[in-house]
Parts: sequence; C-alpha cells; structure tokens
Amino acid sequence: MDTFLQAWGGVCYLLNKIFLSCAEGVKDGEKWQVRGWVVYLVGLPAWIIILVRERNWIAAAIESGGAPAMILGIVVALKGTEHAPWWLAKTAKVFVYGFIPFGVLYSAYDFGGITTITQILEIGVMVGFLLGGYLLADKNPAGWPWFMLMNGSMGTLMAMQAKPILAIQQALSFGFVVYGFIRSRKNRLNEEDV
Repeated sequence: MDTFLQAWGGVCYLLNKIFLSCAEGVKDGEKWQVRGWVVYLVGLPAWIIILVRERNWIAAAIESGGAPAMILGIVVALKGTEHAPWWLAKTAKVFVYGFIPFGVLYSAYDFGGITTITQILEIGVMVGFLLGGYLLADKNPAGWPWFMLMNGSMGTLMAMQAKPILAIQQALSFGFVVYGFIRSRKNRLNEEDV
C-alpha cells in the first residue's frame, strides 16, 4: 500500500511541477496552469495519508489547508485574470492560515515541542508551500524560489523517512521548479525590453 501511495502522490506532484513550469511564457499558459493545479488536487489524498502515517503533522496540515489555494490557482488561470476574486482569495488565506497553527501546535504537542529535524524540515515545507503556492497562484514568479525550499525540505524529509519514490519525485520536481524559475525570469526580462 505504501508503494502505491508513493507512486500516486509522487506522479501527481511531479506532473504538477512539469505543467506549472510549462505554463511559463507560452500563449496557452493558463491551460497548463489549470492542469497543474488539478493534478495536484488529484494527488493530495495520497500525500495526506503518507504524511499522517509518518506523524508529519505540520506538512499534513499545510497540504490539507492548501487545497483552496490550488482552487484559487485554477480560477485565476481559467478566468485569465491577474488576480482572483477577493472572496476566493480571502477564503484560501483563511484555510491556509487556519491550518498552520493547527499543524504546528499538534506537532509540538505530539513531540513535546519543536524537537526533531523532521519538524524543522516540515517548517521549510510549510513556508515554501505557502509563499510559493500563493505567489504562483497570483501569477507572481517570485513563488518559484519558495517552491525550491519546499521541494528541498520535503525531499530530505522523505529520504529520511524511507520513502524513496517520493524523495526521487521531489528531486525531479526541484529540477522543474528551477526550469520554471529560469523561464519566468527570461519572460520578465523580455517583457521589460519591449
């Protein structure tokens, strides 16, 4: 069952990064973004199960609370606008920021404080996910470096917890995040030259 969950979650999250990086600087970028956010939501249940089984409470909470941010990304991409409707952006923030204290506090309760390297890595995942996901959903390329922090932290965490498929997936995703960042920087420079 563990291998199945790793494959399910890993493939979906890798496709998410591939699709998001493909969205940078192309005419039909919104279609690629929608694909990226949808496939992320498809893989979310597998990740949550794995994280809860490993007592990664911070990462599980942020992944769960991040679902509205993915929906925010889908809406922005489908509408082809620069910003989401205010009510949807506020809802996404409430969910994301509501789950943060829950995950951190429960983890601190379970482990008697922030006492393990896995918890520190989860905080890196949380910060990278929150800032990266929110900025990219709002079409801000500054989200890419935050995704690098997220992938690096999660990859290390998965390697430490003997989840080789997910560790490899995170390493591959990191490469696509770097690619997306480079493309976004080139696009921004091209726009400034025009």
